[in-house]
Amino acid sequence: MSFVLTIPGPGARARALAVGLTATAALAIIVGPSLAPRGTLAIDGSATPEHSISVTGTGRVTLSPDVADVRLGVSIARRTVKAARDDAATAMTAVIAALKHAGVADADLTTSTLSLQPQYDYSSNGSAPRITGYQFSNAVTAIVRHLDAVGDAIDGAIAAGATSLDGVTFRVDDETKAEAQARSAAMGEAKTKADALAAAAGVTINGVISIAETIAPTPYPMPYSALDSGAKSVPTPIQAGMNEVTVSVSVVYRIP
Repeated sequence: MSFVLTIPGPGARARALAVGLTATAALAIIVGPSLAPRGTLAIDGSATPEHSISVTGTGRVTLSPDVADVRLGVSIARRTVKAARDDAATAMTAVIAALKHAGVADADLTTSTLSLQPQYDYSSNGSAPRITGYQFSNAVTAIVRHLDAVGDAIDGAIAAGATSLDGVTFRVDDETKAEAQARSAAMGEAKTKADALAAAAGVTINGVISIAETIAPTPYPMPYSALDSGAKSVPTPIQAGMNEVTVSVSVVYRIP
């Protein structure tokens, strides 16, 4: 590339000025683009922006639960800490013995709550509340692996001195196979949707950009009302029902 700059006058000084201006102009043209501020990012015209189809799919597998989580406890109020602790310990020892008698293994018994709280009398007008006693609470979560023994485990624990039944949750101990089946069904549904959308748009799918998975959480135990174990009653009826394993996926497919 050449640059021509004509300067009037035949003198040497004029010719030197012409050369200097020519060099300056050339330098400005060569260096200028690299020093100029860039308002936007340059985009390679040969690179086509990526096109995609985003879809979701859900797979569900229904299966029978094989274990139950039972949460039972005792809560004892006494005037002193020692009396509350001692009586709660005695009651919980009997509850644990009843659960073991129903077939619950030591490894499936876990202490879930252990608390000591003061009890106050707020009836004094204008005076600070005073401590009248202490409440000691102890709760255990038991995994019952034979569902036909769930009712017996609950009834035995209540008869032994349990004062609370916070909930029963039925679940499948190992959901690995069910999750794999639900995942496969979810991906199949997502692919079916993507194929239909691509066909309607007159394009074809040529790859997967990303996959995100969500597995439905296991439900938490539902609380029950306080129980009265003073009278002999009919056995507690237990219905395990069915469990559902749900897997949802969000898939982004690449299209031309």
